[in-house]
Amino acid sequence: MRKILSSLIVLLAVTNLEAQQQVPKVVVYITVDQLRGDYIEYFYHTFGERGFKRLINNGVVYQNIRYDFPDLDQSNTFATLFTGTNPNFHGISGDKQYDFDREREISILNDPEYLGNYTRENYSPKRLISSTIGDELKIASQGRSDVYSIAPNAENAILSAGHAANGAFWMDDYNGKWATTTYYKGIPWYVDRYNNGAESLASRLDKMVWIPSLPISRYNAFPYVLDEIPFRYTYSEKTANVYLNLKTSPLINKEVNRLAKQFFEYAAFGSRSCPDMLAITYYAGNYRHLMHKEYTREIQDTYYQLDQDIEELLNVIDRKVGLNNTLIVFTGSGYYRSEEEYSEGLLLGGGEFFPKRCIALLNMYLMNIYGQQNNWVEGYYNNQIFLNRKAIENANLDLAEIQKKSAEFVQEFSGVQHVTTDRALLAGEWNEGTAKFRHGTHHIGRGDLIIELQPGWKVNFENSKGKTKVVRNNAVLTPLIFMGNGLNPKHIYREVKATEIAPTVTHILRIRPPNAANSLPLFELTMDN
Repeated sequence: MRKILSSLIVLLAVTNLEAQQQVPKVVVYITVDQLRGDYIEYFYHTFGERGFKRLINNGVVYQNIRYDFPDLDQSNTFATLFTGTNPNFHGISGDKQYDFDREREISILNDPEYLGNYTRENYSPKRLISSTIGDELKIASQGRSDVYSIAPNAENAILSAGHAANGAFWMDDYNGKWATTTYYKGIPWYVDRYNNGAESLASRLDKMVWIPSLPISRYNAFPYVLDEIPFRYTYSEKTANVYLNLKTSPLINKEVNRLAKQFFEYAAFGSRSCPDMLAITYYAGNYRHLMHKEYTREIQDTYYQLDQDIEELLNVIDRKVGLNNTLIVFTGSGYYRSEEEYSEGLLLGGGEFFPKRCIALLNMYLMNIYGQQNNWVEGYYNNQIFLNRKAIENANLDLAEIQKKSAEFVQEFSGVQHVTTDRALLAGEWNEGTAKFRHGTHHIGRGDLIIELQPGWKVNFENSKGKTKVVRNNAVLTPLIFMGNGLNPKHIYREVKATEIAPTVTHILRIRPPNAANSLPLFELTMDN
């Protein structure tokens, strides 16, 4: 008996030691904005052996992740990936919000209290009301861990970094430099040197060109491509929106890698007593001038080049830190942005929903009930109708009653699938059909009515600036891969929730999950660690 107990104690001690050794020195969290798992499958024959294939063959691969809310974009998905919760808890319901007083859109992260470094824009993570993976790592290490992020856009960078990070860097839309906000204290010297030296994007821009990386015949995944002419895109500071264009080309991923290599060279990742973290965002969506084209050789080349960029990054990590010392997390944002155009005479189901006409008729309806002394409707934005709450309060009217009557009225419009109210979500009067509205919105800044249109219906804004938006509710296949850190390769053919990723990463780090995360870690990863 004593021998058995002694053996068990030794076994437990060894197992515990091995578990402690599995805490990574560095976490590299790679998120690909608009990544499509089906495209990885379609273009697989063009890839090398050390990019996508290395991740798939050497990692713990989940087939698909699912978000519990609609209207996905880069802000609400990134916030969910790094907090482990949905917008109703982390507060980020979308990229933009509308200032009805100034009649303009502003970033959800806009914050005039903080200046920009290398940018004129003002941002901070204050609207993100829950902690992130990086925040919890900072708390656990008492600030000793370094946490940084690099991304094409400010929203990607800030939301993947969190509140307590050392820094978050994105490419400015107007000067092409790696920008940040004064919310984060200080800029590493090597980022300053990079922005102002011979390596800066502006000094190389005129020589940059995007042409096919392979013979045009190799891009044969789609039988729908009509244009046989090889594409060619050049970039010049004299061209309007040149950096916005470049940020939707595969060249942006090479720029991300350039800056990432500066961090691996000079930031001493993996040398501290506590783990460090670097969040990296790549782009795999449509080119800015081709949003109306679904099947192009450009998107095939984007994935081919992204495969090479992943290979380069993994090689840098292996050389500087070692993949056995690094936890690689790889996934996508779960949506894909495009603009649809139909050939003349092509008839599909659906119709057009006109927000301006809807709010005008709703306002007339409410005037008929409550009097014409006020405009009772403030406006429409992002599938939500905002009532004039100040007028309703001054008239001493019941907001819940007006919301209910308004929802019943709007529900009768053609193309409207469902309407729910802010008060119903607050009061818990929601069911399985409306749970997505609750998950996908936050009560601060939410509209009074949340509208869901039927698939295929177009939102027509009736002005030259606003484009017609086609409602498309289909899911985008989004893989999730964990690699490195001694993990054994495994393919798991089940769908997981996006909210399960953050608590899984923190579990491997042996720290608390973000403070609003309610999901448990993925059990396949807890068994391996």
